[in-house]
Amino acid sequence: MDVNFSGIIGDMGVGGLVGFITGYALKKFIKLVLALIGAYVLSLFWLQQKGVITINTDALFNLTESAATQTLSLADKVVGILPGGGAFVVGFYLGFHKG
Repeated sequence: MDVNFSGIIGDMGVGGLVGFITGYALKKFIKLVLALIGAYVLSLFWLQQKGVITINTDALFNLTESAATQTLSLADKVVGILPGGGAFVVGFYLGFHKG
């Protein structure tokens, strides 16, 4: 029985590298998006306080819960299809921590 370690190491290396880059970039992207969303929500609450608009907070919280659920299911699918999934997860963690 001949085991090809170079292929296994290659898959792990690629998975780890892609995971690191993805984690790093995702953390930077999340910081930017959250800052923009925070500014938007604060402006909405300020407009509500001034009496310009009314906000249905129940619908707003349901929308955010739905978006979080969809994001987590997408993350599960991505990890499942990538080669070197375990290495990807470790690389993603390291990249996310570094970012």
